[in-house]
Amino acid sequence: MIFENSHPDVTVPNQDLTSVVLARVDELGDKPALIDGPSGRALSYSQLRTQINHLAAGLHQRGFKKGDVCAVFCPNIPEYATIFLGVAAVGGINTTVNSLYSTNDLIHQFNDSGAKILITIPQFMDRAAPAAAECGIEEIFVLGEAEGATPFAELLSNDGDAPAVEIDPKVDLVALPYSSGTTGLSKGVMLTHENLTSNMVLTASINTLVDDDVLVGVLPFFHIYGMVLILNLAVYRGVTLVTMPRFDLEQFLQLVQDYKISCINLVPPLVLALAKHPMVDEYDTSSLRLISSGAAPLGAELEAACAKRLGCQIYQGYGLTEVAGACHVNTIPVPEDKTGSVGRVVPNTFSKIIDTETGADLGVNENGEVLIKGQHVMVGYLNNDEATKGCVDEDGWFHSGDIGYADEDGYFFIVDRVKELIKYKGYQVAPAALEALLVSHAAIADAAVIPSPDEEAGEIPKAFVVLKEKISAEDIMRFVAEQVAPHKKIRKLEIVDEIPKSASGKILRRVLVEQERASLQA
Repeated sequence: MIFENSHPDVTVPNQDLTSVVLARVDELGDKPALIDGPSGRALSYSQLRTQINHLAAGLHQRGFKKGDVCAVFCPNIPEYATIFLGVAAVGGINTTVNSLYSTNDLIHQFNDSGAKILITIPQFMDRAAPAAAECGIEEIFVLGEAEGATPFAELLSNDGDAPAVEIDPKVDLVALPYSSGTTGLSKGVMLTHENLTSNMVLTASINTLVDDDVLVGVLPFFHIYGMVLILNLAVYRGVTLVTMPRFDLEQFLQLVQDYKISCINLVPPLVLALAKHPMVDEYDTSSLRLISSGAAPLGAELEAACAKRLGCQIYQGYGLTEVAGACHVNTIPVPEDKTGSVGRVVPNTFSKIIDTETGADLGVNENGEVLIKGQHVMVGYLNNDEATKGCVDEDGWFHSGDIGYADEDGYFFIVDRVKELIKYKGYQVAPAALEALLVSHAAIADAAVIPSPDEEAGEIPKAFVVLKEKISAEDIMRFVAEQVAPHKKIRKLEIVDEIPKSASGKILRRVLVEQERASLQA
């Protein structure tokens, strides 16, 4: 059964990404496009376009041409938009780099992507410089000054007259983010101008921003969520985006209060903090009208608790790097019986559920792997035809590796990753569902669930729990057991100080799995 959006298809401009994103600049003029949250330093729409033109000209003067790759190794700052759209304007490809990467991680991405130049900040040079030297990066540009790097300002020191470059949106790449690499080395995801433009335009058509909205960019711009659905989408929609170089809850709440933030894009751990952390009550968050959550499943109870505490609306979306952002988005207001859903498939896009064992198409309310087809599905993985063929079939369906189901109204619910399901005596147990149940308890601040090897059952669900109030492990396990089928019961539990998470907010279950295996072998 194939699911599609019931609304008419949306017209996607057949233009390069930079032209689409900057379409309203003349109208917006001096309106702040981006503001550095901690310092208040602002970049207007006119200034942003001027900077982009100067960057494009500077890159051209240095021999950076169409198809060349620029590595962007920066935190969330206003110049990220200048860099990304300036590189795109000359037909270049942005390979966005995780701010937490080690020198070895950088070497892999620089080599694999074939990066020609690198743009970074002085604070990252201790990792960036040795990696660049190892990989033959031609020049490092730094926002500020650092030994062994050219000041970014020099790239902008020109007449801003860059030559026009002919770009085919359907063919030419604009972004090369790297997938998280939960299995083996991370892979470069080849995304075209059309991939990014279509995802941005299609998702913007659902829960529309209004001109006086103020967003905060707390999720990393190197990640597809931050790149497409926050950074580029904010500029495209003509709103003001306040950037945060790194997440700190207190500073985040201060920015919400000071800049009267109206819309925020989050991941479940941050929704959890807003729903449960006592610090939230110390700040004025009354300006918030809308929260979107993505990157991992968010339980219905937590979704409702956060919305109630902040007095705003919250909705979920679902997507992946390989589909250039979101492929399913819920609508505001979320129907009462659709809380916890990631919504319907976005316009111009198709989705279906297949059996993980047989590959057969499934129907309504049947759990299986989620497949997506549309103009925002990636070209493939760079230098890795085998991996590409393993997830994009001959008919163009992208196999997500995520387990979910669709109800009779076409609303999708994401259960978990195929590879992270716990196999208890042959039964499948989804860790994310148990995590959502655990954090619904008033005494629990955070939780993660993993498979723990067991001689009799094969694997048993084990929980790692961060407490907010004192409670025994036995009481927690009893709380879960009363609400789930016998095979889904938590059978081991460990109280911990924190749950390991990636920069984009996903629980690093593999870290806990490795720790568990090591402890059992000790």
